[in-house]
Amino acid sequence: MKSDAVRGHLDGLLLAVLESGPLHGYAIIAAVQERSGGALELRTGTIYPALNRMERLGLLRSHWQSVGERRRRCYELTDAGRGSLATERTAWRDFTATIGAVLDPTPPPRSAS
Repeated sequence: MKSDAVRGHLDGLLLAVLESGPLHGYAIIAAVQERSGGALELRTGTIYPALNRMERLGLLRSHWQSVGERRRRCYELTDAGRGSLATERTAWRDFTATIGAVLDPTPPPRSAS
């Protein structure tokens, strides 16, 4: 899938995979890839700036987690993030309905003559 297609929807994708609970960066990438059936492959250079920006906006919060000797940052939704996800979903449904009406129009019903 073209990366341009994801560009305007990255925040929604990240918020959606975090809805079920906290995840670290690589787990977020894996969740998006899994949910998309492998069609979406996000790069760390794409998601970390987005996660940091969304954290600054109050949509996410993060904490450090130790796994063995490694530390990784885990991200989770805030209440504002849940609200933003709901808005993203509504906007996505409106967008797909509008584009669908143009690309795959329903033929007008036949009139009874």
